[in-house]
Amino acid sequence: MCPNCRAFITVDDKVCPYCDVQLGTPIVQKRSPAGAMGGLIPHAHFTTVLILLINTGLFAAMLLRSSKTTGGLGLDLDGQTLFDFGAKERRAIALGQWWRLITAGFLHGGLMHILMNSWVLFDLGAQVEENFGTARYLVFYFVSTVTGFLASYYWSASLSIGASAGIFGLIGAMIAMGLRDRSSYGAAVRGLYIRWAIYGLLMGLLPFFAIDNAAHLGGLAGGFVMAYIAGTPGFSRNWERVWQIAAGIAVGVTALAFVNMFEWLTSQVER
Repeated sequence: MCPNCRAFITVDDKVCPYCDVQLGTPIVQKRSPAGAMGGLIPHAHFTTVLILLINTGLFAAMLLRSSKTTGGLGLDLDGQTLFDFGAKERRAIALGQWWRLITAGFLHGGLMHILMNSWVLFDLGAQVEENFGTARYLVFYFVSTVTGFLASYYWSASLSIGASAGIFGLIGAMIAMGLRDRSSYGAAVRGLYIRWAIYGLLMGLLPFFAIDNAAHLGGLAGGFVMAYIAGTPGFSRNWERVWQIAAGIAVGVTALAFVNMFEWLTSQVER
């Protein structure tokens, strides 16, 4: 993005084709271009990979617990295991287990479930982080997960899990970016991610998928609103500091939610 006229340009442009301002080194190249772990993980995917590692670790732990309690070795998890690890469930949340609105977004019910969500999140997360920065990305993901499962809480009393609430929030963020940008590029981005949202919601209408469309709509709305308010990173250090603090709060509340989840799980094991 041109620092003068805010038009979208390519990383190879040395002079802005819209306002003729001389351009410096793109921010994406100033950040660690080699990526993390000796270049094995591209910088744009680093935050997303951390989320995926948490999801995978929890899925492995749930498989282990499920195999001990049910005696099976299948890759689809039973409802009790999902509940114990923090799935969204209306009655439990009403009794004060607020943390399920967060932990549910990191759980998956089967191998295909986690593979599909991981595949989408790996690409989509990089797009959001490159356009909005890490701090906003974390806030969007956190807020859309909460709003997604809050919508699901009011819509249905049944168990609900999955990263798709947060994923739809990231789709909403990209739609908001396209809406704020009045250029042809913005229109293309907006159209692309609106189609993503429509396809995802249509899949949720198919009964054999058992998809929670309420969580998807809640996540989409949460991500869109937050991204429209936030905008892409500007040049005010004060506002960037605000988003960094908000991201820190989001991470802290997520960590607290997992502490509550593990305390609940420990109490269930002791019984």
